[in-house]
Amino acid sequence: MGGDLAEARVWAGELDALHGRFTRRFSRSEPRESALAYMRGLIAPLQRKNGWTLAEEAGHAGPDRLHRLLNRIEWDADLVLDDVRSYVVEHLGDQDAILIVDDTGFLKKGDRSAGVQRQYSGTAGRTENCQVGVFLAYATNRGRTLIDRRLYLPASWTDDRQRCRRAGVEDAIGFATKVAIAREMVRRAITEKIPCRWVTADAGYGYSKSWRTELEQADIFHVMATTRHDTVVTRWALDHPVRDLFTDLPRQKWKRRSCGAGAHGQRLYDWARVEVRPWHRPDRRHWVIARRSISRPDEISYFIAYCPAETTLDELIRVAGSRWAIEECFQTAKQECGLDDYQVRRYPGWHRHVTLAMAAHAALTVLRARTLDTGKAETDPPSS
Repeated sequence: MGGDLAEARVWAGELDALHGRFTRRFSRSEPRESALAYMRGLIAPLQRKNGWTLAEEAGHAGPDRLHRLLNRIEWDADLVLDDVRSYVVEHLGDQDAILIVDDTGFLKKGDRSAGVQRQYSGTAGRTENCQVGVFLAYATNRGRTLIDRRLYLPASWTDDRQRCRRAGVEDAIGFATKVAIAREMVRRAITEKIPCRWVTADAGYGYSKSWRTELEQADIFHVMATTRHDTVVTRWALDHPVRDLFTDLPRQKWKRRSCGAGAHGQRLYDWARVEVRPWHRPDRRHWVIARRSISRPDEISYFIAYCPAETTLDELIRVAGSRWAIEECFQTAKQECGLDDYQVRRYPGWHRHVTLAMAAHAALTVLRARTLDTGKAETDPPSS
């Protein structure tokens, strides 16, 4: 019991420290206090995290104050997110970090929540009535957390401005594909000089040739999943199907490697790479990478990489495998920080809730990294 109390105090202290970074974003004391109470409730061991349970945890008579925080009081969630991102970089920043793009679904009933419609949800693995958020994660050896977010608005919404206005979507916000949203997030991270070395994403994003070209022109190294229907430039053809590059590849070119630990142990596959666009600048390389299932050899996934010339296959495999870090972020943020526990319908309210949940997740991630550092320091041999 004493240990649990001490741990709770540490968590509360870290949330207080992070909250102190963005108190200036609120002009009044009520929203400042409510934001902290809201984050504390999000990491509390509550079975359900809704307006009433969070209000009870905060000692409020009802949920009105927290509802006002999300729906009525003026404050800029993007500015708060800037402060959260700075906090993450200060504590986890690493020049070898990886930026990871993905989206996740939030199951909903009805048709009034901003962006909701029947659409594919990776969370459910099927088409459901849901909202979809596009996210950017920051992954290092010390931890991984979410640093950007935006609610995806399908064309069925942006084509109906009256519906958008009822949900708090400003007229200036038009339709943007998920890839366009992802590009904007990564562009912002690069502009803000967030330390990183790689960008990675699944095939829903990596298939975009124009985005890969943009990253290459900015000399941003990347390993992007793509589909077997994608084509690349080779010495033999301008539109060479990626799947054909590996048809007659000698057996010794395939290497059995793990791309990281999964829920059932190491994720082992057979990997191979083929260089493309060999006449490019001498200090850079383009590769198509194939990942083949060991038990089902016909199941092959493909990646396209742009990287320094000396980059090894093992390094490219590590980056490709790191994409699962954002799935872990979604899982822990939903389970531990209430990312998907919200009762807001309006566009600004979604971004406010999600931003505070991301802040809570960032604080827990930093705490865990600090705990690992302490444990490592205690077990490392003294320097001579």
